Amino acid sequence: MTDAAAEPLISDAPAPEIEVLQSEVIARGAVWDVRRDRFAFGDAELVRDYVDHTGVAAVLGIDEQDRILLLRQYRHPIGTRDWEIVAGLMDVDGESALTGARRELAEEADLAADRWDILADVCSSPGGSTEAVRIFLARHLRPIEHDYVREGEEAEIEVRWIPLDDAVEAVLAGRVQNSTTMIAVLAASAARAAGWSTLRPADAPWERRDAVRGERSRSRA
Repeated sequence: MTDAAAEPLISDAPAPEIEVLQSEVIARGAVWDVRRDRFAFGDAELVRDYVDHTGVAAVLGIDEQDRILLLRQYRHPIGTRDWEIVAGLMDVDGESALTGARRELAEEADLAADRWDILADVCSSPGGSTEAVRIFLARHLRPIEHDYVREGEEAEIEVRWIPLDDAVEAVLAGRVQNSTTMIAVLAASAARAAGWSTLRPADAPWERRDAVRGERSRSRA
């Protein structure tokens, strides 16, 4: 029997040896593009299409009563008003993930936070998209005023505070299926159980996003 304690820790590994021979945008979109790459892989050349994504800054806000902030918002591709944590595209040139998260928390929930930590980093669909999501845990929340006007789907956002344990139950029961929200809720539950010792500094480098391909992700700080 293999001694599990002797096994090395698992960790994703960059592959800088994979040479991209050709890259082109085959569909230009308002928010993201579809890109086609031809690259050398072993003795072969492969072609893959993928969504060239800006990346996302997301926020799980939690209060002193262990309630988390969730928003209900209409999402057209799935035809559903789903429950989500605060999140937004990193489409402001030069804006860091933390700055983007602060902006999104203000714009979507009229809140600011005095304590920020990294809860999780996520690649939402590695086989088909460059989308990288950094999920922050925001604590010591307080209401703020701002001049941002919510439009489109954001105009009907519903805000609700949910006990973290109830959110975990909703995820496990399949009633909440937004992937970023599911990961945030389960990661927060695990981090809380560990006394929040698993959290990382809010300004920690984001190497994974630095390594993703395409142009849309290049607006990073």
